Amino acid sequence: MLAGSGPPSRSRRSASAFALLILPALAACAATSAIEGPVRLGQIAYVNGPRVRVDRVTEDSRCPVGTQCVWAGRLMVRATVLGGRWSRQVDLTLGVPVDFADGKLTLVKASPDRRTAKPPPYRFTFSFQGGL
Repeated sequence: MLAGSGPPSRSRRSASAFALLILPALAACAATSAIEGPVRLGQIAYVNGPRVRVDRVTEDSRCPVGTQCVWAGRLMVRATVLGGRWSRQVDLTLGVPVDFADGKLTLVKASPDRRTAKPPPYRFTFSFQGGL
């Protein structure tokens, strides 16, 4: 038998087991860390207290750029607001403040503007005015 070709030592097995346990946890932390500023679908935004994750766009009837519309339309999203040990889903409409906790949460910007019938790669910006 060649040196080092035998079964792995107990310490090597322990280190491998530890790596298998800790790496997914570290990856989850990186994936769920809050961002200040515009976020994409599924990312978490830190908004002056609460954290907000846009789960999906439920409506985008905004008038496409370069066209004239009778109605400007609206953008609505379903989002999850996260606190320390709680979370709550809320529907947000672009530019419309929603009472939340002891303040108001607003989806203040969505980019890009609607250009075609195909959904764009959205980026969202929020504001929260109040405590928490």
